[in-house]
Amino acid sequence: MEIRRLHRAPGRIEFQTRQGPADEWQPAGENPLGYPPPFGDEWEIERLRPADGAVVLPFQPLSFRDFMIYEQHVVDAGRGYARRFLPAVSRLAGGYEALTRRVFPAFQPNKLWYRQPVYYMSNALTFVPSGTPVSCPPYSQALDYELELGFVLGRPLRDATPEEAEQAIAAFVVLCDFSARDVQIPEMRSGFGPQKSKHFVNSLSATAVTADAVRWRELTGAVRINGEVVAEPRSADARYSLGELLAHASRGENLYAGELFATGTLPGGSGMENGHWLRPGDTLRLEIEGVGAIEHPIS
Repeated sequence: MEIRRLHRAPGRIEFQTRQGPADEWQPAGENPLGYPPPFGDEWEIERLRPADGAVVLPFQPLSFRDFMIYEQHVVDAGRGYARRFLPAVSRLAGGYEALTRRVFPAFQPNKLWYRQPVYYMSNALTFVPSGTPVSCPPYSQALDYELELGFVLGRPLRDATPEEAEQAIAAFVVLCDFSARDVQIPEMRSGFGPQKSKHFVNSLSATAVTADAVRWRELTGAVRINGEVVAEPRSADARYSLGELLAHASRGENLYAGELFATGTLPGGSGMENGHWLRPGDTLRLEIEGVGAIEHPIS
């Protein structure tokens, strides 16, 4: 089942559902995701100021944890960062990889990544709907996109098994984790996680799809810039299952319905990997087949 929400003036947000793309949208009474929305309609409308009838976020996240479960993304992002910002390192790494047929050590994930899921906490209050104009923050010259699969909890968890945790997923969305790449690495080298490089804006697809309708390991995505397909990422080859991610996050910690999580970038789903960076005037479109799409004009 697909779920979306519309702004209905004055001061009301309406849930709608449909079984598939060929069906008509129908009003839904209570939250089809199965939990009371954590934020009131007035607060959401004040934050986003949508026009009457505009599609808003399919849900307002209560929090946002972003994981990183694809080794190939880590490797290719390291290569792409070096190509743009550290050309001497890029040449050295290229020579090393050509000679040894192995990944340059600095491009590999940290040892902890192989032992347990890793994530960072981002700003859940900066999510905007598909269609919102997005611009590079004033402190950066390297705006990037990241195509990710997002999933929202439908019920609380604590010390859950992976099986229990995966059953608590209510729905999936397409998620774009915008990044200021020239700011990100220096922040992470500080000993803390990313800060201003990640907290300025993120976005979700206009629709959410209930968990029973999605085979998350078998998805195909697309990155389009100005209508041209520049990458076709896939969700296969994840290091951890979604249940393992949630079980890890719930160890000794309460998780609540409405909290948002993401897989991290699908391999090839960022400009730093595929070489197609954003410029003012571009139109970005991110898609995951069977889940949804995000589109933004870049100003």
